[in-house]
Amino acid sequence: MQQPQSVGTIMRYVWLMFGICMTLLLGLWAWPRLSPTAPVPASGDLPRVRAVVYRATTGATPVTRPDSVVRFALRQLGKPYCYAGTTPQGGFDCSGFLTYVYNQFGVAVPHSSAMQYKIGQPVARPQARKGDLIIFTGTAQGSTTPGHAGIVISEPGQPLRFVHSSSSRRDPGVKISQVDGTDYERRFLGVRRVL
Repeated sequence: MQQPQSVGTIMRYVWLMFGICMTLLLGLWAWPRLSPTAPVPASGDLPRVRAVVYRATTGATPVTRPDSVVRFALRQLGKPYCYAGTTPQGGFDCSGFLTYVYNQFGVAVPHSSAMQYKIGQPVARPQARKGDLIIFTGTAQGSTTPGHAGIVISEPGQPLRFVHSSSSRRDPGVKISQVDGTDYERRFLGVRRVL
């Protein structure tokens, strides 16, 4: 004959089941809040991007699409300027911005506008296209050495525009600028193709 269970034993099972149910509910509620989420881009309206690679018609080497690089660079709009900076969290200087963006696509770009002026292939200004590096002198009048860099976002035949991290006192940080009709016209040094 079976012994009846005591009320104390039954209550322990009830509380154990209650605790398990509450733990599961709390876990279901907390999981989405604790899962890492991607940061919202500064521009707010640009879609998420991932590297897109296609095969060049001349061989088997994968080539990064310039449009992907430009879209990723534009997602950094509004990030702060920071001398020697190379991250969206801490901010960028001009060459650090290029280093960060191109490295996301497996393209090694040095953290120096002077060295960036020596990589890739030189491109005539009228042939500059999306994804090309654009190099300028520093801001000093008469300067002839590289001192600033950006990423071209326009196509040949359009006004030459680029995205860059500016140290301007009036409007610092990652932004879009135009060469034609601005001080960048005077400071223009050249265009380099790395994609």
